[in-house]
Amino acid sequence: MADLSINSALVVGGTNSTRDTGTAGETITAGQAIFLSSTTNKWLLSDNNGAGTRTVHGIALNGASLDQPVSIHKSGDITVGATLVAGTDYWLSGTAGGICPRADLVAGMDTIQIGIAKSTTVLSVDIQDPGVTLA
Repeated sequence: MADLSINSALVVGGTNSTRDTGTAGETITAGQAIFLSSTTNKWLLSDNNGAGTRTVHGIALNGASLDQPVSIHKSGDITVGATLVAGTDYWLSGTAGGICPRADLVAGMDTIQIGIAKSTTVLSVDIQDPGVTLA
């Protein structure tokens, strides 16, 4: 399998979406996994292979360039703009901002679950990070 192929034009937070807003610290595309940097107080791409980026605080609801406003989906349902498999759990991938199925995680990656697909289009976001790195 591979990372979700997200059509950023189709990313929409559901009616039960918990949201936040902030400032982009780099170019972000709608549908990418992001986190709030404690050093810059800006939103950056989450990356399961990066130093200091192995965390997820939400999914971008819009695209933004450096220092532009970004809206963040933190929990609840989101139409993620990709084809999902209902009942499948989705995780932070080793690609910056990427979301992948559990089967794509390999040794050295952290187990950061982003959510579970409710249908072929809707992801129920409930970010879980137990602090475990795969051996």
